[in-house]
Amino acid sequence: MDRLTEMEAFATVVDQGGFTDAAKKMGISKSAVSKHVSSLEARLGARLLNRTTRRVSPTEIGLAYYDRARRVLNDAGEADSLVTSMQSAPSGLLRISVATDFGVNHLSPVLGNFLAEYPDITVNMVLNNRYVELISEGFDMAVRIGELEDSTLRARKLTDTTKRMIASPDYFNKFGRPEKIDDLNDHKLLHYSNQSSGNVWKLTAPSGEKRQVRTAGWLTVNDGQSLLNAAISGLGIAYLPSFLYADAMKSGQVEEAIPDLPQETQGIYAVYPPGRFTQPKVRAFIDFLVGSFSDKGPDIW
Repeated sequence: MDRLTEMEAFATVVDQGGFTDAAKKMGISKSAVSKHVSSLEARLGARLLNRTTRRVSPTEIGLAYYDRARRVLNDAGEADSLVTSMQSAPSGLLRISVATDFGVNHLSPVLGNFLAEYPDITVNMVLNNRYVELISEGFDMAVRIGELEDSTLRARKLTDTTKRMIASPDYFNKFGRPEKIDDLNDHKLLHYSNQSSGNVWKLTAPSGEKRQVRTAGWLTVNDGQSLLNAAISGLGIAYLPSFLYADAMKSGQVEEAIPDLPQETQGIYAVYPPGRFTQPKVRAFIDFLVGSFSDKGPDIW
């Protein structure tokens, strides 16, 4: 007899408290259940169940075996579900969290292509600039930029972006161009208010030394596009990722403030909850993102 079937019959008898209910649960005859359990006991050379006219209960050995058998059966069920899930067409609601700047400028424009390719998937994209807890807040995945804080999440890199200090030519004509990091203390800086570190820029000097610039900003705002607009208008120097400033730099609307500084590179990742397998809708979207941004970054946007 099949070993898994014997284990299933025994575990179901324990779960249901008897052969009759176990037979109903499995959809087979009571005698068939009894034969499976007897065969299992014979193969193991041990009595697993105490049988009386009124009740059936596991022996001490039977109880220990039940715990292991139930784990094996659960794993077997998950394996079957995995195969079924992996072969099924991606469908259902996909809830994703994306940083506002990246979502508006780069994810929103390509979503139409994804939905056209997978018409059975509906997308709920939440744009925000805070760290979200994927599982507790009900997200299937997120797109995150920079160092990943939660090592328990699974991640796939999409591309890279660089960060540079930029300002308009008009600003540099009026206030001069800083030549070194210390010169920033004499300039008008545009800060991003959602940074966990506050109004602090973490920079690398030409020597490789890590520096922090703590200067009060002339303008502080919680939106990167607004900072870029302010920089283009000549209001000051902003420290922004290339996926925001690339077009403005190509057109000459902004220039790099201190070109001699080493470039700060950040990864852009798709992150999703850990697990034994990835839902088809999540896997499909991540594969789509990898393809969509394969020709992007660090400075090409």
